Amino acid sequence: MRPVLFQWRGIAVRSYPAMLFVGLTLGVVAGNMAAHAAGINAVRVYVATLILVVPALAGARLLFVAAEWQTYRHNLRRVWDRNDGGYIMYGGLPLALLASVPLLRALGLGLGDFWDTAIFAILVGMFFTRIGCLLNGCCSGRPSNGWFSFNLPNERGAWEKRVPTQALEALWAAVLLVSAVLARRFLVIPGSLFLMVAFGYACGRLLMESARERRQSAFRFSIAHIVSLVIALVSISSLIIHWRK
Repeated sequence: MRPVLFQWRGIAVRSYPAMLFVGLTLGVVAGNMAAHAAGINAVRVYVATLILVVPALAGARLLFVAAEWQTYRHNLRRVWDRNDGGYIMYGGLPLALLASVPLLRALGLGLGDFWDTAIFAILVGMFFTRIGCLLNGCCSGRPSNGWFSFNLPNERGAWEKRVPTQALEALWAAVLLVSAVLARRFLVIPGSLFLMVAFGYACGRLLMESARERRQSAFRFSIAHIVSLVIALVSISSLIIHWRK
């Protein structure tokens, strides 16, 4: 739709990285506000969030490269090329979770308490990132003649009536954000809010992933399907264990 958001002094500001930056910035603010509301040391949460952005972005990039390995296997220099876009945000969660264990211990923050606030940062970031995808044409929906389809481009600039997957994922992130705000007072066990939202997002993503456009040679069951299924199963299992204690 609008891969270049605007021009500034001859510099093209592209939509996806611009919205990714907005999402990260506002996400950090949202997480900080959630920490204040929960009575957690907001400064330490802020520091931890900024540090964990690095492994999160690295993991997101690595999962994208793994999914598109046929493209990158013959040119490994492109893996970390900043001009070569491509992230699967799911990949950021495992690395960030692993990195958070020693980091939060060093900062004196509880693992569950932190991630119950960090989930607000993730959802806000996800909302704006998916808007960036919509503007850029990436993560586009498959062509469809159904009633809920719109004339949209893919990343190659091919315009067709498509399922608006990017907008649907942004909307789902917004729904989960509102639900988390309403539910946080009732989920008193540390970590339960994070697990609930992770389960909700994974279930929604599992459905919406099937509506994405794929190359004819690509498998119908993608890496994102697998990750969604794993996150959903791990989240609901962990929730059940939490509630039984």
